[in-house]
Amino acid sequence: MSDQRPIGIFDSGIGGLTVLKALRERLPRERFVYLGDTARLPYGTKSAETVTRYALRASRFLFDHDIKLLVVACNTASAAALPALEQALPVPVIGVVGPGARAAERRTHGRVGVIGTESTIASGAYHRALLALRPDLEVVALPCPLFVPLAEEGWFDHPITREVARIYLAPMSAAGVDTLILGCTHYPLLRDAIAAAIGAGVTLIDSASSVAAETAELLDDRDLRSDDDGGLSVLVTDAAARVRRIAEIILQEHHTPLELVDLPD
Repeated sequence: MSDQRPIGIFDSGIGGLTVLKALRERLPRERFVYLGDTARLPYGTKSAETVTRYALRASRFLFDHDIKLLVVACNTASAAALPALEQALPVPVIGVVGPGARAAERRTHGRVGVIGTESTIASGAYHRALLALRPDLEVVALPCPLFVPLAEEGWFDHPITREVARIYLAPMSAAGVDTLILGCTHYPLLRDAIAAAIGAGVTLIDSASSVAAETAELLDDRDLRSDDDGGLSVLVTDAAARVRRIAEIILQEHHTPLELVDLPD
């Protein structure tokens, strides 16, 4: 049996395209509908209540596209709104915090760093997830709010980005972490600058590949796989031209299908 309904993915901006790329590589026969809520970017500076409201609005919009599964490709929304989304939607929901924490726990020698938006770090979601897996872990968490606008600007390895990364990550280097979770889906876009700032010997954890693996497993468990030829729609709520340019860089393809949409209240 083939379920040809699309997989829905949403993020506050273009960072979630890193998760979409990993999903398409892992699941080439699946159709995807990606929603970047760029009109309300960034989620990471907003309250948990506001993030939950935005996430519910985005997820219901995607559900109206007859999705069979929702991937919340936003750490802030995963940290703040995942239970509300699971309750609101009659389809499986996968966030990025759990897969990222599990990947870090498998790699670390005992001291894990977490960087993310202010809301994600304040939520303590990664701290709880990591300690639930291994209570003896040392966890150091720092917010890096400027990383999101730098990524959205396309300044992936700009000198300014490297300097910001150096300042942000100096305390993380001093703490001696051996594994660093990139706790925002925008941050892998700045991977080179982050790696240079944190130094050699620290493993960087990007949850995208872990999310893709867990999504594939869920599709198999629930018999939701498609045998179609795949497909992609990218929807954004603002700045379509800029998003198209960066989307083509991330997805490494030209003529990315893109549509400007408005989310109903």
